[in-house]
Amino acid sequence: MTTTTDLVSYEDALAAYDPVMGLEVHVELGTKTKMFCGCSTALGADPNSQTCPVCLGLPGALPVVNATGVESAIKIGLALNCEIAEWCRFARKNYFYPDMPKNFQTSQYDEPIAFNGYLDVQLEDGEVFRVEIERAHMEEDTGKSTHVGGATGRIHGASHSLLDYNRAGIPLIEIVTKPIVGAGERAPEVAKAYVRELREVIRALGVSEARMEMGQMRCDVNLSLMPKGADKFGTRSETKNVNSLRSVERAARYEIMRHAAVLSGGGTIVQETRHFHEDTGSTTSGRVKEEAEDYRYFPEPDLVPVAPSREWVEEIRAALPELPLARRTRLLAEWGISATDMQAILNAGALDLIVATIDAGADAAAARKWWMGELARSANESGTALDELAITPQQVARVTELVAKGDLNDKLARQVIEGVLAGEGTPDEVVDKRGLKVVSDEGALTAAVEEAIAGNPAIADKIRGGKVAAAGALVGAVMKATRGQADAARVKELILEKLGVTEG
Repeated sequence: MTTTTDLVSYEDALAAYDPVMGLEVHVELGTKTKMFCGCSTALGADPNSQTCPVCLGLPGALPVVNATGVESAIKIGLALNCEIAEWCRFARKNYFYPDMPKNFQTSQYDEPIAFNGYLDVQLEDGEVFRVEIERAHMEEDTGKSTHVGGATGRIHGASHSLLDYNRAGIPLIEIVTKPIVGAGERAPEVAKAYVRELREVIRALGVSEARMEMGQMRCDVNLSLMPKGADKFGTRSETKNVNSLRSVERAARYEIMRHAAVLSGGGTIVQETRHFHEDTGSTTSGRVKEEAEDYRYFPEPDLVPVAPSREWVEEIRAALPELPLARRTRLLAEWGISATDMQAILNAGALDLIVATIDAGADAAAARKWWMGELARSANESGTALDELAITPQQVARVTELVAKGDLNDKLARQVIEGVLAGEGTPDEVVDKRGLKVVSDEGALTAAVEEAIAGNPAIADKIRGGKVAAAGALVGAVMKATRGQADAARVKELILEKLGVTEG
C-alpha cells in the first residue's frame, strides 16, 4: 500500500481531476436498550456491567429486535425522502475483531429498511446542493478496545488491550450516500454541509443527540478522483470514524491533494482504510479495504424479517416534525433576515436558543440581538458553548421584557445578564440586588438635568445657540450622575425643554 505523504496544491488537484465522494454516517440511536437484547445503553457504567448472553455472543442466546430502533430507522428514512421497504431482513457480516464478541455484526446487506432518498443541503453562500442517499440500514455497534502502554493509543506499540462490551449491541443506523459528483472544488464544503444538515435532521427527529465528540455520530469519508473528462470512477480510499464537521471537510480536502499527488506522479491508489489525525489534518494508511464478498454476508437465521405495515409507516410520516431546512427557510422569511445572518446564527449554535427565547415572549429582533451579541461574546471569552451558558432562554426573554417596559436600558441589561451568568439569581433578583432599575422618576431626572445645565454653562449656551449636537455632553453628565440608570432619550428631551430648544 502507498505510504506517500506528497501533496499537490488543492488548485492543481482540481485543475486536473474531478473529486467523487461517498459518505457513510453511523448514528447511534438514543434507545434505552440495545438493538437485540434488553441491556441498558446508559453511559458511565462500570466496564462489562451492561452485558448479557445475547450481546456477548454466547452459544444458544437468541436476539430480539428493538421495536423503537426499527421506528427510529423508519423516521430517519422518511426524513431523508427514502422509500421504506415493505419487507427487509438482517444479515450477518462476518469478520474477526476483538471488540466484536460474536465474530459477526448483525447488520443489513442487500435488503435495507430505507433506500433511494436524498437530502438537500445548504452551503454557506445559500446555494442548495442535493445529496442522493443510497440506503439507511439498521445494525449494531461493537464494543470498545482500550490499548494500554503505547504512545498513540493505538494497538501498535501497546503492551496489552482492555475490552469493554457495554457498547456491543448499541443500535446504529448507517446512512450511505450515492456517489457525490459535480461538487468540484466545493466537494469538502459539501461533505461538511451534508454531515451538518444530517445531524440537524437526526436531532429534530429526537432519535439521537448525534454528538460527534461523544461518538454518537461519526462519518467515513470515501474519496476518489477522475481525470477531467473521464467517466469512470477512480480507486477510492476510506477515511474512517471522522468525528467533527471541521474534520470531515479537512479529511476530504487532504485526500484530494494526496490522491492527485499519487496519480500525477504515475502511482496507483490503493483501496484502503485510513486514519485522520486532528493535530495535522492528515491521514495515514490503516488496512487494505475489504470488498463486500470478503464479509461473507448471509441472512441472519435467528431473526424474523421486518415488515412494517404501510399504515404504520404513514402514521410515522404524519408525526414527523418540521425538518431543519424547511424551518430555517420559514424563519428567514418571518424574521426578515439574510441568508448570511442565518448562517452566522447557525455557526454560533444559536438558532434553537433564539427560537426558545421568542417562544418565551421575546421580540425576534431582541432575541437575536442578545444571543448573537452579549451572550455570544461571553461564550467566546469563557470558551463555553452558547447552549452551556448559565442562562436560559426564558431568562433572556425576561431581560428583553424589562428593556421593552423601560425598566432597563441596554447598559443595565448587560449588567443584569452578567449577574445571571455569575450565578446571582434570576434577572429580577439581579436587578434588585444590584439596584439596576432605570431612573423613571421625572422629579429625580429633572433635578439631575438642571444640575448638569448649571454645571456646564458654556455647553448650555452652545445648545441655546442652535448646536443641538452639544446636548450629548450634558446627557453624558446626567447618565454619569445616575450611574447609567437614566433613559438617555428622555434625558435629552428634558435638556432641550429646559433650554427652550426644539430639535430638528
